[in-house]
Amino acid sequence: MAKKSKGNRIQVILECTEHKDSGLPGTSRYITYKNRKTTTERLELKKFNPIMKKKTVHKEIK
Repeated sequence: MAKKSKGNRIQVILECTEHKDSGLPGTSRYITYKNRKTTTERLELKKFNPIMKKKTVHKEIK
């Protein structure tokens, strides 16, 4: 049986950057996928933070 290649898409975890500074308990994290070949740098997306109840910047932590 031939080995499967790893592929270009990998799973990454996004974590809120503003939540750490606020002092509120808990964390806001999202799981998504990115293409390893086309996006070599870390992802940075605006996502909804349910604890702070607003859209904040989430950065890739993994």
